[in-house]
Amino acid sequence: MAITRRGLLRGTVVASTALAMGWESVLGEAKLVCDQALSGGKLIRTLRFEDEKRTRYHQRSQQGWDGRLHADLSLITADKPLMSNQQFFIRTMAPDGLKQRQPWQLRIGDLLDSLKQSKQLSMTRLLPLVKPQGALVLECSGNWGEGFALMSAASWRGILIEDLLKLVSPDANATQLLVSGFDRHASASRYSTPGASWVFSLAQLREAGAFLATHMNGEPLSPDHGAPLRLLVPGWYGCTAIKWVNELRLVDKAEPATAQMKEFAQRTHQQGVPDLARHFSPALADQAAMPVRVEQWQVGGRTSYRVIGILWGGQRPVKHLTLRFNPGEKYLPVTICPAMQHNQPWTLWSHVWHPRAPGNYVMRARIDDYGIGTNRLDMGWYDRRVNISQA
Repeated sequence: MAITRRGLLRGTVVASTALAMGWESVLGEAKLVCDQALSGGKLIRTLRFEDEKRTRYHQRSQQGWDGRLHADLSLITADKPLMSNQQFFIRTMAPDGLKQRQPWQLRIGDLLDSLKQSKQLSMTRLLPLVKPQGALVLECSGNWGEGFALMSAASWRGILIEDLLKLVSPDANATQLLVSGFDRHASASRYSTPGASWVFSLAQLREAGAFLATHMNGEPLSPDHGAPLRLLVPGWYGCTAIKWVNELRLVDKAEPATAQMKEFAQRTHQQGVPDLARHFSPALADQAAMPVRVEQWQVGGRTSYRVIGILWGGQRPVKHLTLRFNPGEKYLPVTICPAMQHNQPWTLWSHVWHPRAPGNYVMRARIDDYGIGTNRLDMGWYDRRVNISQA
């Protein structure tokens, strides 16, 4: 299902409004709904999931293509749903060849790629075009295991791609845009294919409200987060969020798929690996949900557990979310706090749980709304495993 501008704007307006008013005010109801069943209880401890026991959160590891920083999703709360810039995940560190001190230039080329028609825009020329773009979730398409820590949410400011393209007069045959970023590293990668670029149809970028981010949580982007320009396509996986953008080039329907598109074809649910960019399906993030925290409580002399989770992705608000605790068991309804009204950035949900006995449990969420695609949920991508020592 394609992202509609009306749906995107509705989510962006709600997110922007929440940022302006303060998340505590907008999501205050969420805290009351989620905490009500444990009123008067005492929090004993927070349990760790089996998949995160070896994960080192908020610590930089390696450099360049293989550089990582994992975000701790268990810290998400109703009054602090966004990640700080220091906690936001990083999948690739800044290239060692990146020269931040030199004036940055963004080149916008036409279909013929002629020097006469192309434009070189400085940051001084670009910054007046910067506007608030709301709060958005960014998830790496390879976000699996290790605490599912390659995902974060932040508020953004940037320049709409649609506004940038008004600065050129595209050829009538230009139906797509190639977005490229600086991607030269001194050392080779053990995991990634060199090259940071993706080809989008102009309609896809327009409908999604794609933009070049310049600021994150009110601060200029850091080098590791793509400074000075990073592409964000709301609702798409993070592999399309090109960092260090230095070129936009209008292309036609014969443009081949880039190396990065081919590398991430399987993770973005493509049919095979198409040779042409126009044959790629939009890399839309599936509607998904998973637990991020399990709390042990003592309430009225009885041990209870509260499962806190997040709901994100997709293009349609979810009304019915359920959770099971082991294969073969019944799915139980959870409380979405508050009821989901939009898909950005993410929504909290909660469930009070009384395990039948100590032991290991495998939790899986399920969305019961008809017509919402949940490929990753269905295959168990976001399953979380937890050990209960006291029931």
